[in-house]
Amino acid sequence: MSKNYSIETKCVQSGWQPKKGEPRVVPIYQSTTFKYDTSEQMGRLFDLEDSGYFYTRLQNPTNDAVAAKICDLEGGYAAMLTSSGQAASFYAIMNIVEAGDHIICVSAVYGGTYNLYAHTIRKMGVEATFVDPHASEEELNAAFRDNTKAVFGESIANPALVVLDIEKFAKAAHEHGVPLIIDNTFATPINCHPFEWGADIVIHSTTKYMDGHAIAVGGAIVDSGNFDWEANAEKFPGLTTPDETYHGIVYTQKFGKGAYITKATAQLMRDLGSIQSPQNAFLLNVGLETLHLRVPRHCENAKKVAQYLKKHEKVAWVNCAMVEGDKYYELAQKYMPNGTCGVITFGLKGGRDASVAMMDHLELTAIVTHVADSRTCVLHPASHTHRQMNEKELLEAGVQPDLIRFSVGTENADDIIADLEQALEAVK
Repeated sequence: MSKNYSIETKCVQSGWQPKKGEPRVVPIYQSTTFKYDTSEQMGRLFDLEDSGYFYTRLQNPTNDAVAAKICDLEGGYAAMLTSSGQAASFYAIMNIVEAGDHIICVSAVYGGTYNLYAHTIRKMGVEATFVDPHASEEELNAAFRDNTKAVFGESIANPALVVLDIEKFAKAAHEHGVPLIIDNTFATPINCHPFEWGADIVIHSTTKYMDGHAIAVGGAIVDSGNFDWEANAEKFPGLTTPDETYHGIVYTQKFGKGAYITKATAQLMRDLGSIQSPQNAFLLNVGLETLHLRVPRHCENAKKVAQYLKKHEKVAWVNCAMVEGDKYYELAQKYMPNGTCGVITFGLKGGRDASVAMMDHLELTAIVTHVADSRTCVLHPASHTHRQMNEKELLEAGVQPDLIRFSVGTENADDIIADLEQALEAVK
């Protein structure tokens, strides 16, 4: 779709462009396989000589249409869907590292991402160094090694709500010849465009705001097409040297700016198979069509709830970068001036026990292992999503023991506040 269209129009119409007589709405291609007339036609697809569909584990027309919409929203060059946000986090890194390599990750990230990079990929021979999001340029540069292959961070950390200085991290990454990968799940492309600030690859847990209704798990990876893999060829042999599993093709030479996503699709998805189902992609697209309407409402409600909590006598602290005086307010004004997200965090003066007790008294708000959908929900990360972390790891991730992650939905803000009021009143 034309880059001249506004993001609102792209939410509704990008990705699927029907021809004469084709469905107006993107169809669900609920098929594992696709027919061809000759063996040679099929063979050319397997050799990456022709583009097309032959097996849904690699590509599917429904998925590609939705990936194209997300790519357009982020201002990227190419994109792919994955079965979950975790799969996107895994593929984004593993597409460019090998055993013996090293990555840098911001310490304030989602607990599942921390475990993936700190423990799981370590077993595969890839080591991660975690750096403070507030690290100085000198401290950040000191974390790089000769075998560092990528830097990873979140535009808005889940659940710490750290607003990342994307430009600072992009500058450091590029000075060391590696890409910056940004998880833009919480901000969404409605509020933040990491590519404009130097990020090279963006990922999403589409399960969150993009879906918006807690219906379908999914993920996405978007490549800006801006990182020059050939200029740093020795660091990325998987992209710049022959792939013998495809008769020796070199991805950068054959696919240019599409090298990264082509390799992730043709190699990682081929071998690991974390594909998003066409049905889930269809549901995701339904959510995307109202993303531009829902995100401002989430932000408006979250700001009202945060302002209420800041004045409550039982509340010790509140994090919401949309409220003046918040420690990330200035960074948020730079990177996402129209709003951050609908998620806020707070703690009670009674500490961890009081926080947990308050949650148990909520009525409208549900305690669920989810965040960022139309229904207001709440979680205690130290007890739930970050339960596997020790106390030191929790603090490094910005997760205080009393931290309540409150995901403000699109209901009436007064009703949400009333629910908090009665729950706080019940805490002694």
